[in-house]
Amino acid sequence: MATPNDQSTHEASAAAPVGFTGAAAPVGHTGAAAPVGHTGAAAPVGHTGAAAPVVLVTGAAGFIGSHVAHRLLDRGERVVGLDDLNDYYDPTLKEARLAKLLPRPGFTFVKLDVADRAGMEALYATHRFARTVHLAAQAGVRYSITNPHAYVHSNIVGFQNILEGCRFVHEQCGGCRHLVYASSSSVYGGNAKLPFSVRDSVDHPLSLYAASKKANELFAHTYSNLFRLPTTGLRFFTVYGPWGRPDMALFLFTRNILEGKPIDVFNHGRHRRDFTYVDDIVEGILRTLDRPAVPNPAFDAAHPDPGTSSAPWRVYNIGNSRPVELLDYIAAIERCTGRKATMNLLPLQPGDVPDTMADVSALESDTGYRPTTTVETGVARFVEWYRSYYGV
Repeated sequence: MATPNDQSTHEASAAAPVGFTGAAAPVGHTGAAAPVGHTGAAAPVGHTGAAAPVVLVTGAAGFIGSHVAHRLLDRGERVVGLDDLNDYYDPTLKEARLAKLLPRPGFTFVKLDVADRAGMEALYATHRFARTVHLAAQAGVRYSITNPHAYVHSNIVGFQNILEGCRFVHEQCGGCRHLVYASSSSVYGGNAKLPFSVRDSVDHPLSLYAASKKANELFAHTYSNLFRLPTTGLRFFTVYGPWGRPDMALFLFTRNILEGKPIDVFNHGRHRRDFTYVDDIVEGILRTLDRPAVPNPAFDAAHPDPGTSSAPWRVYNIGNSRPVELLDYIAAIERCTGRKATMNLLPLQPGDVPDTMADVSALESDTGYRPTTTVETGVARFVEWYRSYYGV
């Protein structure tokens, strides 16, 4: 088990970045960043002082974030989990995920929006996280067409606040060891060459969601270059599994099939997705977290490699590398539910791409990452969870 040196024992100097005071909370900010069950700037329950290593996991009540928090706790880490519990989808599902985390020793919950600058300043000033796993974001390609401001709020403003928090720790507390953040396979946009490689250009996004994730990678590179912050972006490929989001295909299809309702199948089911089981995603996140980004000594500015840098910055694909046609994915759900789907075959949705496939060779070479879960196994586990959770 990796046991990081705690950065919270370092005292802040007077030269904090603009907006950071080094105090537990900015003047006039009353408790927005206070952990649940805590008063003021106290350490997590059960600890005296602030010497225990703590990882910040944003989006901790979300699908991937809750799984990451559990895995970190399983290996003895202490976790501050942040989430604003918004209503993009049914908050009761988020609350149910959170209910499984709250009783666990070493876990502290903070209800806070990452776009709340004052709250985020207070949080980093109090806990001085040496490592951050940033998974809080406004997700969804189609929703970005109807509500673009939500993506600027969460994915741009929120990410900027995370970077400033890491900068504060880096400059005032002896160094930010690593920021790992969620990017997306959507950044590949109109690219037609498969598999998608981190060495490919990603300058042609097809949705605002994709553009916001590409912006995250650019913002992170700037901070890695200017302040030598180690940052790693992970381009997730169609994550699925138990406790998944209700707006995702597997959830929608399973629910409608079990209820005897038709399902909308875009592109007539002929597009392929690199479906990646959540446990494989979490394994990749933790392997990456434990290996802070470093400059590429072979980086050639005359012929730049888009996946590396002369700064401590990396991006990786994290996927299954075995794309499945949507109709075959639906067939797996039918087998696991024992029901036949009624399909409304529709054209490709605006902003969607026909096919995705991840080249994960860079992540495998650097961390030993290898996905192991087949679609058949992963779908079966999801259907089993869905039946149990909803009592059907």
